[in-house]
Amino acid sequence: MFVSLFNISEKILPRYITYLISQKKIVIPLLKLRHSVFGLGNKTYEHYNKVAIFLDKRLEELGGNRVFELGLGDDDANIEDDFITWKEKFWPAVCEKFNIQSTGEEELTRQFRLVTHQPDEFTPNQIFQGEIARLHSLQVQKPPYDAKNPFLAQIIVNKELHKGGDRSCLHVELDISDSKMRYDAGDHVAIYPINDIDLVNRLGDLTGANLDEIFSLINTDEDSSKKNPFPCPTSYRTALSHYVEITALPRTHVLRELAEYCTNEEDKNQLLLMSTNSQEGKALYQSFIVDACRNIVHILEDLKSCKPTLDHLCELLPRLQPRYYSISSSPKLYPETVHITAVVVEYKTPTGRTNKGVATTWLAQHKPEEGKPFPRVPVYIRKSQFRLPLQTQTPIVMVGPGTGLAPFRGFLQERAHARASGKEVGTTVLYFGCRHRDQDYIYQDELEEYEKNGDVKLNVAFSRDQEKKVYVTHLLEKNMEELWDIIGNRNGHFYICGDAKYMAVDVRNIVLRAIQEVGGKPEEDAIQFLKKLESMKKYSSDVWS
Repeated sequence: MFVSLFNISEKILPRYITYLISQKKIVIPLLKLRHSVFGLGNKTYEHYNKVAIFLDKRLEELGGNRVFELGLGDDDANIEDDFITWKEKFWPAVCEKFNIQSTGEEELTRQFRLVTHQPDEFTPNQIFQGEIARLHSLQVQKPPYDAKNPFLAQIIVNKELHKGGDRSCLHVELDISDSKMRYDAGDHVAIYPINDIDLVNRLGDLTGANLDEIFSLINTDEDSSKKNPFPCPTSYRTALSHYVEITALPRTHVLRELAEYCTNEEDKNQLLLMSTNSQEGKALYQSFIVDACRNIVHILEDLKSCKPTLDHLCELLPRLQPRYYSISSSPKLYPETVHITAVVVEYKTPTGRTNKGVATTWLAQHKPEEGKPFPRVPVYIRKSQFRLPLQTQTPIVMVGPGTGLAPFRGFLQERAHARASGKEVGTTVLYFGCRHRDQDYIYQDELEEYEKNGDVKLNVAFSRDQEKKVYVTHLLEKNMEELWDIIGNRNGHFYICGDAKYMAVDVRNIVLRAIQEVGGKPEEDAIQFLKKLESMKKYSSDVWS
């Protein structure tokens, strides 16, 4: 039994395993079970690979025989590298355990075979179904709407929030009035982006392919339920625009396969080295791919002898995923629209190129114009556990620098609406941070109006408006007495939204300090107190790395 795990709740997992056993998905007796577990996690989260660790231990307790040691993948670094390193030791252990003769060589085989179609092979409607497929529902919209059946929402507002500087932050409003979709403050909206047409064309040129050619990729394993890597038949242009992730940094297994297409030995050896787990290979991958921010187009431009076939690239590269945004509105005020607050991603790389975010770049290019139909984008709502307390009188503290403010804008709308409706509303404290008051203080007028009306106690840090940088963490440190009073004495809730790697960790440490220094609890008791708050949904995080 080989097990690969995402971080499912530890409380759910034992019941899930029991269910699998009852459905005969797991065959017992466990005394005969051979197992190896590799977990998929992210070290920026507190419960890093906790479920994988739990399952590995539990299988052993039930009498299972571990074939090879537990593997832990870290998606904050290079989870594929972690897996390959583990796998290279795993297979020899399996061969030794079961007395299997290994050749020691790993063959590169195609999972899908190419079928090229003639223009007159299909009707236009059949081509359309393959061309759009997942988005075919856009032709005739029918609820319910979800990941496989997104709603084509109109972009009715798309405006700039920054008042200066060299960065851009968009406020976007999506019309969902005809969708029957419902959302709550704190939920996420998923947007299906389209890759930059310039990158698509460059990839076509680099591979010498006709982007309008119709093709299919057919799984060579006829028993597999996955017949195609994405809807087929389709054109290369549509595959690269809608289905294939071409802006992400390619993983090492992709480089290994690209090496076979190099006619120059130096190019080939460079790719082969980066695909290994040697220290030299890892260092080269870090400098050439990660530090230089090279995507597949950049690699082919710089390693000119590497000429892979476009169909193989479509097989190798991962699927283009929807981008999720915290909804920055409340249905109490905006039941028929969903608001998004998003920084447009654009930056210079060490090689002198300009890299752009897929979804935000597309959104920035699609603004309503007078006299023209509203732009449309496929979306669906993803429910979240990031929720306001049920009782409006419960005090809350919110920490959200930059676009981390997004869900808290919805929370403030919700609390202000409750107050206007005559309900008692508890203390509402917000910590917000940006670089400059006169440039990127987003929603300034709204926030200051809420403060004027008594709807929020506002703490704003402008990191670069003075010689010494000031962040939200500095403001939070100054108010640890108030923080403890709300979470320790008044049964309040604490929320954090934004960067997981640094800011969220720093904020968590300040909360622990407040529990110890103001609350008077020893370190171990403070840790347990915070864990209890988390389990009771009184300390909630909506963070990303």
